Amino acid sequence: MLKKLIPLAVAAVVAAPAAAMVSSASPSTLGRASTTTGCVPGYEPVLDPATFVRAIDNPYFPLPVGTTFVYRGVRDGQTQVDRVHVTSRTKIVEGITATVVRDVAKHGNQKLEKTFDFYAQDREGNVWYLGENTKAYGPNGRVASTEGSWESGVDDAEPGIIMEANPTVPDGYRQECLKGQAEDSAWILSRGGELTVPYGTVQDVLRTMEFSPLEPKVVDKKIYGPGVGIVQEMTVAGGQETSVLVKVLRP
Repeated sequence: MLKKLIPLAVAAVVAAPAAAMVSSASPSTLGRASTTTGCVPGYEPVLDPATFVRAIDNPYFPLPVGTTFVYRGVRDGQTQVDRVHVTSRTKIVEGITATVVRDVAKHGNQKLEKTFDFYAQDREGNVWYLGENTKAYGPNGRVASTEGSWESGVDDAEPGIIMEANPTVPDGYRQECLKGQAEDSAWILSRGGELTVPYGTVQDVLRTMEFSPLEPKVVDKKIYGPGVGIVQEMTVAGGQETSVLVKVLRP
């Protein structure tokens, strides 16, 4: 049933009005938004650094400094473990102080990918995605690719929302925007119910779908838990990638 619904869901995002694509942030913050997925002329959020706060405590995307989230899954046919660590480092992006989050993926002792993500929360509670520096490694341990790296304000890249202050069905929003490199969009599927993963049983979960025109045959599903963030990811069309939360190491 889920796969049958995917084309309709993608079509709904493509046709979504500008207000729905970024529904919960204030108009003065968002500026203009496009009416289609992907990065096209007209999507130009205007962010005021004065409207941002230091802590990221959105219930569905909290990032307490010093916390490490450990995930286990399968990608490209091989097992991998991701350790996502909220560092004490910050990065100034377009005048906004962003929290730097380090994500290291390994298959056994082999490093697969290392990414630094930049997030910041506005005072309304929306968590903005301001860029990432990513490196994929080859079997020899050397950097094989930096594809997907981007930073808001550089080469016409624009910021996106990674989690709304009050995610509500059927909200849709852009998560990142650098044409040809980073064009993910997401929309809210449902809110409520529970999910059991190796980490434990999580209540009142939030389910979202993600899509990028750069991979038009791929649709991903993410499930978030309050006070935790992402607890499960899976590809529901165009692949077989999975990831579940195993444990959370708090400072």
